[in-house]
Parts: sequence; structure tokens; C-alpha cells
Amino acid sequence: MSTTKRNTNIKVGISMGDVNGIGPELVLKTFDDSRMKNHFTPVVYGSVRALNIYRKILHQNKQKFHYSIIQNASQAQGGRLNIVECAPKLERVEIGKPSKSGAEVAHQALKLAVEDAQHGMIDALVTLPVDKSTFQQHESSFSGHTEYLAKAFGVNDNLMLMVSEELRVGLVTNHLPLKEVSRNLSKTRVLNKIKLMHQCLQQDFSCAKPLIAVLGLNPHAGDNGLIGGEEQQIISGAIQEASELGIMATGPYPPDGFFGSLSYRKFDGILAMYHDQGLIPFKLISGYRGVNFTAGIPFVRTSPDHGVAYDITGKDLADPESFRQAIFTAIDVFKSRSEYLEAKENALPGMNTEWDFGDEEE
Repeated sequence: MSTTKRNTNIKVGISMGDVNGIGPELVLKTFDDSRMKNHFTPVVYGSVRALNIYRKILHQNKQKFHYSIIQNASQAQGGRLNIVECAPKLERVEIGKPSKSGAEVAHQALKLAVEDAQHGMIDALVTLPVDKSTFQQHESSFSGHTEYLAKAFGVNDNLMLMVSEELRVGLVTNHLPLKEVSRNLSKTRVLNKIKLMHQCLQQDFSCAKPLIAVLGLNPHAGDNGLIGGEEQQIISGAIQEASELGIMATGPYPPDGFFGSLSYRKFDGILAMYHDQGLIPFKLISGYRGVNFTAGIPFVRTSPDHGVAYDITGKDLADPESFRQAIFTAIDVFKSRSEYLEAKENALPGMNTEWDFGDEEE
């Protein structure tokens, strides 16, 4: 990846997601502003028919909406919207309802986008929301984009990182039932997530010496073992080992007091133990400006911080702000990572900033 690449030559792939949800509307609203195409070359994987249906519903059919239909991202042209047709036989769009056909488009769009990414045809990928329950009809093991991409790129570990101007929150466990969180924690797993966050903050967000806060699992961070022992038995040990590696990680902090006292403002990254522990405060603080970023894979991927929103689909209520932020975050991360890797290649021999990411289970 070259740092001399001009903005308009940066190819950002966009998987349209479930066409029965708000994905097509977000694409239309975002690229109705022609200035967006001045910042990068957009490649949308999805359905042209779905876009045209939503144009009529949203009364955009009288406006000029230029696009090119291409076979893959290698044919993408700068200065216009490029669409890889993933559902040429799509007959209908069931607006606001889960359906097999809607999931089929979402599955094919993601599949083709990832294939182009694997072949180096796009520089980053922004994924629009899918319905997991219908998506699994086509990919039975699918539990989320993060896990799908980790498998596609053959990485043993990754980090789901929520990003906004105000804070960055990573998760030790992603999409697990709450009753399974504790037994899926280990010192090795927490340590690996700390190392992934540290590396990500350096290479993707230009934090030279990132400061990381690690949250506890139990109320009051266990209260010295009175309310659970995970903090003493697992989390504190991981923090100590991270510190011995030169990583500035501190904690474990009681989550309620940590966010309530605005302590999050002092840190470059925050590591939560489970999904809602991290995402509830993140969404309250960041609102529609939040972005989901996958750290730990050799490719830049972001997504807006919301779901398919069937309840507002086709009603001209979808806010494209998180989608726009996801696009610009992907571009910024691509540039930052390119500069970091170039600097690393030019570093003096013998300098080593890599760690061994061991197995999650001890």
C-alpha cells in the first residue's frame, strides 16, 4: 500500500446488506451528495433494482443518480458510483420485512466484496447491516461480520472496536450470551485483546504511546473478590503481563464509575469484557457518530453502528451519519496504516514490535 495514493484512487467497497433494511436508503442519501466521490472511489456490492425501487419510494427518481455497473472492483472508475450487481434476478424487495431473498442479496454482496478484498482490488470495506437470523439460511455459522472476516482472512484473533471522536471501546467477548461470558474469559484471552488494541491504536489511529483502560467484569470490579473472582484471577494478571511488555494498560475499573466520572476521556482505548458493557455507554456517548471497526485483520473494515432498522425502512427516516463516518474512518485508517507499515519497513534492523498471540485457552 502506497502513501502516495491519491484520495480519489482509494477504493472503498460497500456491501449493501439486507435490501429490505435501510442499507439501500443509506447508499442513496450518502451518494446523492456528489462531493462524496471526490474523497474516494466507491464500489457498492448489491442490487441495482433495489436502489431504483428505493429511489422511487424516496422520491429521488427525478434526480440525477449516475452509476456504472461493473463485474468487480478492478473495473471501478473514479469520480462516480460503481456497482457490482449481486442479484441480477431479484424480483421483489419486501421493504421492512425479513426475507430469504433479502438475505441472499446480503450474503452474495458480502461474499463478492470479501473476494475482491482478498485479491487486493479494494483498499477498505464498509459493511451495511444484515439480519443475522435470515443471513444464517445461507451461512449457518454466521454470527457477525467481525467473525466472518476473521475467518476469511485466516486470523486466530481479532478485536471488535467501536470508534468515535469521543472514545474507542474494544470487546474481549463479542456476540455471546451473558451466561457464557465468564467461562470464556482467560488471562491469555484478555492479554491478547490488550495487545491487539495497543497495536491497533498505534498503526491505525496514530497513537504513539496509547493508554488503555481495562474494565472489570463484576459490579465494583469484584470488590476485592467479594463479588466474583475474575478480576483477581484473570484480568489483573493480564494487565500485569501487558505492563511487562511495555503496554500502558491499567485497571480493572468498575464500569459504572469509570464512565459516570468521565474517566474515559483520559484514555486512548477502553477494553470491555462483554458486548453490552462496552456498547451501551459507547452508544449513549457517541450517538449516530459511532463506527464499528475490526482490528487484527490484514484489511481495513468498518460499519455503521446500527442494525437493519426494518421499522423505519422506506419512510425516509434513516440517518446516514454513521455510514458516512464509517466511510471516512475507513479512509483515515487506511492512510494511517499505510504510513505506519511504510515507516516499519524503513525501521532499523533488529527493531521488533511484534508479539506472539497465543491460543485463547490456557
